[in-house]
Amino acid sequence: MPPLTRLFIWSFFCLLPLHLNANDATPVSTTKPTQSTIAETLTLSGSLTAEKEAMLSPRVDGLVQQVLVDAGSEVEKGDLLVKLDPAIASQQYAQTQAATAEAEAARNEAQRLVDEAQRLRGKNYISASELANRESNLALAEASLVAARATQRTALEQLRRHELPAPFSGVISAKMTEAGEWINRGTAVLQLVATDKVRLDVKVPQERFSSIKKDSPVQVIPDVYPDRRLPGQINAIVPVSDPQARAFLVRVVVDASEIDLLPGTSATAVIGLSDGERQKLIVPRDALLLHPDGGYSVFVVEEGVAERRQVQIGQQGQGGVSILDGIEIDDEVVIRGNEVLRDQQNVTVTN
Repeated sequence: MPPLTRLFIWSFFCLLPLHLNANDATPVSTTKPTQSTIAETLTLSGSLTAEKEAMLSPRVDGLVQQVLVDAGSEVEKGDLLVKLDPAIASQQYAQTQAATAEAEAARNEAQRLVDEAQRLRGKNYISASELANRESNLALAEASLVAARATQRTALEQLRRHELPAPFSGVISAKMTEAGEWINRGTAVLQLVATDKVRLDVKVPQERFSSIKKDSPVQVIPDVYPDRRLPGQINAIVPVSDPQARAFLVRVVVDASEIDLLPGTSATAVIGLSDGERQKLIVPRDALLLHPDGGYSVFVVEEGVAERRQVQIGQQGQGGVSILDGIEIDDEVVIRGNEVLRDQQNVTVTN
């Protein structure tokens, strides 16, 4: 066999495996795009505050007789917290009770005289003027009894106000008085914080104002429970920007029914930002291939063949990247193995 022929045959068999390897199907993983109006997420830190927090003060002036709670005490609505010395108020109430009894006796006597006069008038033993006079005295006695009873109720309310009840359930966070002190109305003696409902206040940059709505999805990650994601709901968006921070306040109510959150601690809010009502296609970041010119492309599998498509991307978030143009909702987008693919190369989907 001539040497040239042997060289040709040797070259053919050497190149044959390379040709066969080039046509082998490359294993890839794919996924279909998802639709969402959420363009990206905004992560912000803030402070947890109690939905209810009150500085409690006495309802009357007086001397503190007893403080029934201390800092850290858990109380229920209506529980007695502070008692003032009720000595003077008790005596005043006793006086009103006596005045009411006197007015009631006077009314009863006036009623008796009227009943007697009506019987005598029926037999024409007394004049009509006498009957009218007794009826007038009865009306005055009844009015005096009504006034006495009102005064008694006022004195009873004054006596009750020497006790300070809890306006809602919560925890006593601060105690500012002790037995023996004289306190006036308006002087804070206890601080009560409700721990059943907490809210997260975050400062949002002003350029994000139009993207945040009250129905935007929110997840809250407490710093004391970094592995928990709690559902939240935007309760208020304050449309007044801080001129120094160039940010506005967003208040998120946290559903903390499963765990106890501590007011005053920090937490992170992950807010989904909406970019209009139009549905966008979202793909994982791994599907994108960056070009030297700054553009992006993805591989789409059709009938076992990988096809490179130029795409236009939108905003990026934790859920993926929004694709504005280049793919459809039913396309199988390659997310694994796309780094070594070439256009029109055979692939095998191994999800």
